[in-house]
Amino acid sequence: MVRRDADGIWATLRETISAHAEEVFACLTTVDGLTRWFPVAAEIDLRPGGGLVLGWDAKFFRRLTVRIADYDAGGRVTWTWPVGIEGDEVRVSWTVEPDVEAGAKVLMRSGPYHETTEALMALADDLESWRWYLCNLRTVLESRIDMRSVRPL
Repeated sequence: MVRRDADGIWATLRETISAHAEEVFACLTTVDGLTRWFPVAAEIDLRPGGGLVLGWDAKFFRRLTVRIADYDAGGRVTWTWPVGIEGDEVRVSWTVEPDVEAGAKVLMRSGPYHETTEALMALADDLESWRWYLCNLRTVLESRIDMRSVRPL
């Protein structure tokens, strides 16, 4: 879902994952969890103002460093994230809540994006990627697959 708020345009994705909420949240906040579904390698400093280094190869030659904007061990973490416009970034907030019957409810919210053509095109690109990554997270957890065992480093 995409909607306009007072500070700009925000994108929201929701996913229900048949796994314990603690395990899902660990996939967003720990090196072992992140590398199961997202980067090949990672470093993380979870305190607000800390950083998250995502390595797209095992030796960190290709990497992305983002800032941790907010962290609540109860199930919420917010990263900054670069958009397709040089120097611009948005917040990517993840909230994981337990659901007794379904496992975990995941809410990913990204924004604010400016209301320019270039920014809205970046939003569309980002949303397509985040939807794929969120489905990847669900698949990894529900199928009990560790991507580290099947992808090249």
